[in-house]
Amino acid sequence: MFASSVARTLLKRSAVASSAPTSSLRNGLALRFMSSGEDVATFDLTGSFEIYNLESQPSNTIEMSKSELLSHFELMYTMRRMEITCDNEYKAREIRGFCHLYDGQEAVATGINAAFDPEDSWITSYRCHCTALARGGTVAGVLGELFGNVEGQTKGKGGSMHFYNKAHNFFGGQGIVGAQVPVGLGLAFANHYNAIPGKPMQVAIACYGDGAANQGQIWESANMASLWKLPMIFCIENNHYGMGTSMDRHSSHSDYYKMGNHIPGVRIDGMNVLAVKEGMRFVKDFVGSGNGPMYVEMMTYRYHGHSMSDPGTTYRNREEIALTRSTRDPLEFVKRTLIDAGFADAEEIKTIEKRIRKDVANQVKQAKMSPKPTIEKDLFEFVFTSDGGKEQNEYPPHIRMPDFAKSKFY
Repeated sequence: MFASSVARTLLKRSAVASSAPTSSLRNGLALRFMSSGEDVATFDLTGSFEIYNLESQPSNTIEMSKSELLSHFELMYTMRRMEITCDNEYKAREIRGFCHLYDGQEAVATGINAAFDPEDSWITSYRCHCTALARGGTVAGVLGELFGNVEGQTKGKGGSMHFYNKAHNFFGGQGIVGAQVPVGLGLAFANHYNAIPGKPMQVAIACYGDGAANQGQIWESANMASLWKLPMIFCIENNHYGMGTSMDRHSSHSDYYKMGNHIPGVRIDGMNVLAVKEGMRFVKDFVGSGNGPMYVEMMTYRYHGHSMSDPGTTYRNREEIALTRSTRDPLEFVKRTLIDAGFADAEEIKTIEKRIRKDVANQVKQAKMSPKPTIEKDLFEFVFTSDGGKEQNEYPPHIRMPDFAKSKFY
């Protein structure tokens, strides 16, 4: 079945100039200069933002150094290679269970991470591998978790949907659709409560998909965030399909950044990491200054289906996917931007890609060498907190163990 007309319209609308075949920049490179001995350029972001109920908006230019842009490209390319590896390992039955891939949406997580401080709080949906990587994770830790091994990021106990890294203020993927948003509200409340008077607050962001955007728990969270002026960002990663249902079939309101009623909002080109970084810098400053919450809609696209059990071609056609890859791919955009700015040439980029592919392959091998969790040592670890008067790995008597004589280990 062909994709809906509304989804096609939004794909085109969010692309603006990025679909033009002759230029990777919206209106070209505005200015290039040296700063502290390093190449720095100013890029034009005109057309990347739409605002709602705001008197100001993100800047239409962004200044970025060569090292910054290269670091964004390296993280995004690592994400892409990691997710492709997950696809291959899943098909080889090395990864089992639920598995939701993020390829196509890399600019969103990378841009948010670039705009945030390490102290800002982040929670997201079950499509969380790349966010975990950006927020202090490693490829070995992500793949180890997907393999169910003890050196996985959550010790082989969480799996694909439940990454977590408290040390980096990443509060996880959430296996229940939309359930991360009330938890994100709690994080925003904590940041508000712990704020130092007279200084900007640390912010909290809850990312969710367009398919979750009309849930009651999100409306209720928005109401509380607005009442208490919490530093909360409601971030809709609009990849145009709620599972296999296009936007015009599951939502009567497709301008998600306007969903907060009186709460201000901004729509950002989520395929452009420069726009995401600048847009989120604006949003962070707004909500962290005590102005209350904001809705953010990232216009993005996923290349895989909803999960590995979904081929992704029954509700959209292959031509739509190919068109997005050829005109709006976030990685190709950064590569062309690096070349047009004179920061790197094609051969340098190929060398970087080759190094990253090798590193990802090595980390996958490392992840596979990790053992499986054991019942005696690992199963009950972290059931209790370390300061609760009990040992963290103490056997909880209320937990009924399985009958292993009747069970089969896969």
